[in-house]
Amino acid sequence: MSPPGSSPSNAPGRVLEARWLGLVEYGRAVGLQERLVPLRRSCRIPDQLLLLEHPHVITLGTGSSDGHILVTEEDRSRLGIEIHRSRRGGDVTYHGPGQLVGYPILDLKPDRKDLHGYLRDLEEVLIRTLRRWGIRGRRVEGLTGVWTEAGKVAALGVRVSSGWITSHGFALNVHTNLDYFGTIVPCGIPDRAVASMEGLLGTAPPMSEVRLEVARQLAEVLGAAVEEAEGLPGELDGEGED
Repeated sequence: MSPPGSSPSNAPGRVLEARWLGLVEYGRAVGLQERLVPLRRSCRIPDQLLLLEHPHVITLGTGSSDGHILVTEEDRSRLGIEIHRSRRGGDVTYHGPGQLVGYPILDLKPDRKDLHGYLRDLEEVLIRTLRRWGIRGRRVEGLTGVWTEAGKVAALGVRVSSGWITSHGFALNVHTNLDYFGTIVPCGIPDRAVASMEGLLGTAPPMSEVRLEVARQLAEVLGAAVEEAEGLPGELDGEGED
């Protein structure tokens, strides 16, 4: 595989289509990914990056514990928080408005067939994105995600299906209401704070600019040309848009 953050040496003409979908319910976003993965596997579509926000939702990955949810069902209902079990890796996390969620649907063949290497690549994308606003993001040994002096600003949870096709992805706190993270033990780590770009900068950068930078940096790491696309490919066009 290529070193994390490097461009693949043998992907001439590679294209990454970046699609902004707005506010999308979590279950619908999962369904969209499940339909896009086989299209990518059969080479009917190029690499995709779905960029969106979710309504308030707690998701539990394959390594999660119900004990990491700290609110009752009654409280979740009062706060308008849904809960979903997910096929992504990782523990429990929160998604909500003001958080940029990215779901890359990528073919990791031929030279990126390494799950841990892929996670490091996504971290690199987010570290570079934060640098654009003067924020120093970093990795923490033994943990996944991107961290700052104030806490964890981005979480990762991915799935790699047969044929080395990826789904699920990352969540970057742009101007997220961090109080909602108090409803869980974020990523199952009880002694680590969470942070947002807004909190670190004193003001929230425009979501439109952050998503464009994320797409640009992912394309650069992949050695691809980024193309902004509207809607969804082919027969999926129009689903999930806000």
